[in-house]
Formats: sequence, C-alpha cells, structure tokens
Amino acid sequence: MKAFGIAGWSGSGKTTLIERLLPAITARGLRVSVVKHAHHDFDIDQPGKDSWRHRVAGASEVIVTGGQRWALMHELRDGPEPTLDDHLARLADCDLVIVEGYKREPIPKLEVHRRATGKPTLWESDDGIVAVATDEPLSSPRPQFPLNDIDAIADFILTYL
Repeated sequence: MKAFGIAGWSGSGKTTLIERLLPAITARGLRVSVVKHAHHDFDIDQPGKDSWRHRVAGASEVIVTGGQRWALMHELRDGPEPTLDDHLARLADCDLVIVEGYKREPIPKLEVHRRATGKPTLWESDDGIVAVATDEPLSSPRPQFPLNDIDAIADFILTYL
C-alpha cells in the first residue's frame, strides 16, 4: 500500500482534484482509498440519530453498518489525535492511498496551487512536494501540470510510485 499526498491551501481545489483523479486511477484497475484530514471540529453524524445519541451518551466508538457501507466513529475524548500512520494501518488493503491534508507529513505530495487563493506556494519549503498542479506557470524546478490535466497528473503519480 503506497501513500501519495495532495497538499495545498484551503480553496486551492484539492478535493476537486482528488474527485477527478479517483476515476482516472481506478479505471486502470487499481484499488484506491482516501484519508482526509480536517483541521476543524467536524461531525459525520446527524444530531438526534441513534448513533449520535450513543456517542453523546458516552460511547467511545460507534459503528453504523448497513448493506452498502459501514462507518466507525471514534471519539477522542481529549485523547491525542491519531497520526497519519495510525490511520493508514486501519485501512483495508489497497494499491494506493491518496492523502488530503497532512501537508507536513514526510510522504510524496502534489501541491495544488491556485493564484486566486493569494497564498504562497508550499514547494519551496517542503521537499516532500514532488510536483505541482497549478493554474499559472511557476518557477518551480518540480514537474508542473495544469489543474485540469487529470490523465497527466494520474500518470505522474503512478509512475512516481
């Protein structure tokens, strides 16, 4: 199982790029999973639903399961946030894990840069960034791809790994 990161500032288009990369990579017969890091308090559960009520009542973990999918919700209850490696160890076997966020993790990453964010590039201070997908030409020595050239980006990631 190999991990490859998609890094960039909020609003740069990381999620959209991943959404477009997934079918391009899975069409090649590969099994792909995603780990998404959220920097804010998030909840995938709905207030009032049974699983939400169980968590609020004090359950450390709740599994919601059905015929099409299952989800495990784990409450940290002031415990430390798990590392990327902790999460990777939980995943079922696959060919590739695309990691969104975790910009400072020592894994190979593609930076998603969009001029409109007004944010600086990351590649200058992160040796883990091995390529850039951008909407403007940059002076980076790393390979660059137009944001919409999904096949070229997928080819690069798979060749790199």
